[in-house]
Amino acid sequence: MPIEPPPSPWDFPPASRWPDDDLIALGAELHLGTVLAAYRQGLFPMEVEDQLGWWSPLERGVLPLGGLRVSRSLRRSVGRSEVRVDTAFEDVIDGCADPRREHGWITPAFRAAYVELHRLGWAHSVETWRDGTLVGGLYGVALGGLFAGESMFHRETDASKVALVGLVDLMRDEHADRRLLDVQWVTDHLASLGVVGVPRSTYLGRARVALDLPLPAAFAGV
Repeated sequence: MPIEPPPSPWDFPPASRWPDDDLIALGAELHLGTVLAAYRQGLFPMEVEDQLGWWSPLERGVLPLGGLRVSRSLRRSVGRSEVRVDTAFEDVIDGCADPRREHGWITPAFRAAYVELHRLGWAHSVETWRDGTLVGGLYGVALGGLFAGESMFHRETDASKVALVGLVDLMRDEHADRRLLDVQWVTDHLASLGVVGVPRSTYLGRARVALDLPLPAAFAGV
């Protein structure tokens, strides 16, 4: 089971005092206790203009576990791939942080924080392998029934999508109707896979329910 880090030295304002904006606060640091406290309150960190920002989008992107759209070509890609969990976390985050990617935001400080969260059992990678080679994957933070997706990458066609199919399969257990797969914002690409936007208040209510659930077996070391 995950190991709890020391508590955060910072406090976030309650949701009732959040601005009518995606960006809730600036400052603090990537202290592991602060990062986990943020996720538990419906926030996530991302830098903005060289400052650490804490975000909670007014319209939050979530993927309903029964709403993932899997095309015939994606099913074929799934059939010729192997999905693994937590066997190459650092390689996955490095793939996501590739400096050749446009709009990259994973700094060395973010990498170090999430690698340590992985070591403590909070951050996880879902990986796509073909012929013994890592070709794509995703990573995020699992807290109870909430999986907060952070980033994904691919080196072969559909490899990141295969990892997403694998993640959904891992979360579809007896608690699936209350689990929550958070992808932060809705993009055209994610919408094509079934991601929908929900109001911030709806997300926060669903997150409170999800946080009380047990971890999916794959993330609990079962």
